[in-house]
Amino acid sequence: MNFANYQTILFERRGRILEIMLNRPEKLNAVDELMHEELARLFTDVSNDPDCDVAVITGAGRAFSSGGDIDWMQNMIDDPARFEKTAREGRQIVYSLLDCEKPLIAKLNGHATGLGATIALLCDIIYASETAKIGDPHVSVGFVAGDGGAVIWPQLIGYARAKEFLLTGDLLTATQAAQIGLINHAVSPDELDAHVEQFTNRLATGATKAIRWTKMSINIGLRQLAQTMMDASLAYEALSNISPDHQEAVNAFREKRSPIFGKAPVQEATR
Repeated sequence: MNFANYQTILFERRGRILEIMLNRPEKLNAVDELMHEELARLFTDVSNDPDCDVAVITGAGRAFSSGGDIDWMQNMIDDPARFEKTAREGRQIVYSLLDCEKPLIAKLNGHATGLGATIALLCDIIYASETAKIGDPHVSVGFVAGDGGAVIWPQLIGYARAKEFLLTGDLLTATQAAQIGLINHAVSPDELDAHVEQFTNRLATGATKAIRWTKMSINIGLRQLAQTMMDASLAYEALSNISPDHQEAVNAFREKRSPIFGKAPVQEATR
């Protein structure tokens, strides 16, 4: 498989291990339109790659991924029809992550938020630097967490905790995330690469087909759940894309202030 046509993602091979790096470090690897297009086909390409048995995904610079790019959000507000393409790609990202036969290891070198968190949590094993934070602050920008977060968070930490974090957008430290089972391991930043290398080497020298098909067996339930939820979740996200609260949050981000969200008028009860 030739990955040379990717523009926002870098690739390096270490034997049968494919190392993938999100590469917009100047934007904390925020996902723009082009990266979103590339993510929609990335995991299918990885699954079809005859030269790798295990894949590691990480971020360039000091973040894994800070989620959606604000300028891209404004473009979709200005032209809501563009969200149809985003929704289609969003489904492809989630389904292809769950359908990828190769074990996927997320290496969180820094913060993973929004779509960045969703991608990490839909991987099979998650290692994180103790200095990293993870969370899904969609609601903080007036957006529905429709890109797969509503699917995977409750399966990892239960519905009560998932609702707490998805309804507030609060971030967790890597240590907190590991303690509640959201991720697998939080390790010293200096030891992150070594831990991931040791684990991926173990998988790469294991019984390849047994490992792949065990992963696929485990993912059957997640795939079924995603298929029942993603269309509705993305439809709700599309509605929030044209809401005044989302525009206010984007404005506030650009103006470096806290958003002031509007409230629906309270209806007086009639007797």
